[in-house]
Amino acid sequence: MDRRGFNRQVLLGGAVVATSLSLGPEATGAPTRARTAPAGGEVKHLKLYVERLADGQMGYGLAKGKATVPGPLIELNEGDTLHIEVENTMDVAASLHVHGMDYEFSSDGTKLSKSHVEPGGTRTYTWRTHAPGRRADGTWRAGSAGYWHYHDHVVGTEHGTQGLRKGLYGAVIVRRAGDILPDKTHTIVFNDMLINNKSGHSGPNFEATVGDRVEFVMITHGEFYHTFHLHGHRWADNRTGMLTGPDDPSQVIDDKIVGPGDSFGFQVIAGEGVGAGAWMYHCHVQSHSDMGMAGLFLVKKTDGTIPGYEPQDHGNH
Repeated sequence: MDRRGFNRQVLLGGAVVATSLSLGPEATGAPTRARTAPAGGEVKHLKLYVERLADGQMGYGLAKGKATVPGPLIELNEGDTLHIEVENTMDVAASLHVHGMDYEFSSDGTKLSKSHVEPGGTRTYTWRTHAPGRRADGTWRAGSAGYWHYHDHVVGTEHGTQGLRKGLYGAVIVRRAGDILPDKTHTIVFNDMLINNKSGHSGPNFEATVGDRVEFVMITHGEFYHTFHLHGHRWADNRTGMLTGPDDPSQVIDDKIVGPGDSFGFQVIAGEGVGAGAWMYHCHVQSHSDMGMAGLFLVKKTDGTIPGYEPQDHGNH
């Protein structure tokens, strides 16, 4: 999702409102301090359509005929409640199941809870989030903030194996008040040997300009464990991917082991300390990389060029 110019969509009361929340470093009068997430507590509404795609895949979309793989990025702040009306346009039952949220049994999105959506039907799922705090017994309860994901849980099998394989998944970000907001967010999903359901050696590329604050949400589905590695850039292995200060003990990494159902996220400053380039990201299980589990993080100079990069030399990513 590119927030430069149009930036993000804020979904409130069923309306889609375009707000200019992020200006790039070349914008006139751009703020010098990073923008941060506000406090939560809003009630939001969203409609998703479940659709078959022309290539035999399936996807979630914000409008009919607009389904994508991955599905739309959903962003919330701790304390928000989100009501999602799901319309199933397919000829098979589907559902919406989320990780990391608070929800009642009727919003679980499984056949076990009878919370799926029949062909041609609609259903509203309610997700709630909360801030951290102490329970009545004095123990600490973590907040909802994190990099999460949603997916189908019923297409093809009792647990939705076919839906996941065909692309019914997407990213969810829950932010804590004060979290730094990025200029761009990209979702990367390792789904068996595919990246965002693209076959070997055709995985998606992601673009930025040197100095952009870029956020990645990384999700894994399928049968295999992978390692996610990003060349030239590093992040902290914690909730936000950023160090809180010089005494933060979080390990700084550039490679992370991920398994089915895992999700994490982080932010980097594009080209920080390394400059522009066609920086590779890939699974570091060598046989997986050889089979095409790789793509490019294309970091451009301010004039739009990438030194030494020739698109035809890198295949059709």
